[in-house]
Amino acid sequence: MLACTRCVDAGYLPKAAPVLRGYADNRIMLIGQAPGAVEAVRRLPFQGKSGKVLIGWLIRAGFTSETQVRRQVYMTSITKCFPGKGSGGGDRRPGRAEVDLCRSHLDRQLALIKPELLILVGGLAHERFLPGLPLDALVGRLFDLSGREVASLKRARPLLVPLPHPSGASRWLNPAENRALLDRALRRLRPAVRSLLDAQLGDA
Repeated sequence: MLACTRCVDAGYLPKAAPVLRGYADNRIMLIGQAPGAVEAVRRLPFQGKSGKVLIGWLIRAGFTSETQVRRQVYMTSITKCFPGKGSGGGDRRPGRAEVDLCRSHLDRQLALIKPELLILVGGLAHERFLPGLPLDALVGRLFDLSGREVASLKRARPLLVPLPHPSGASRWLNPAENRALLDRALRRLRPAVRSLLDAQLGDA
């Protein structure tokens, strides 16, 4: 992945700078949309303002610190390189062709890591695993890999937990009812996080 130039060769990017971070023993994988400008410079995932918000959510969901999040969670995204700025000044959303070019990379990550918990952040991650559902039908619910909602944490491996995008540009969290859905998602995520962290510590 670090040597990939598919999007450069296809004319979508001027330069390749794949961003990902994780360890072979991680049982939790977090899949975002695409790296931002800060991540492209630091070559580490979730380093900007949105990343700080996301880390705060994960601490609410059972992690003790940012250090623990970054050691215990394999962090990647649907596309691996910063797509550049859009016409409105914000980060450009990668197009379908770029997503397709990067698809096999994510497939390989999933096959190698075999995560037991997938945390899906933002629209592209939701479309990949849980297509056709609006955000308010995803956040606060748990799913299996086939897209079926599950009630028990033990009935799905991997367990899919969708979260909204933490960007300040997103207005989805403005209504109180949507913030309540996020709270519910983080509460439901907590026992899964604690169980996997305890199991990983037991294996160490």
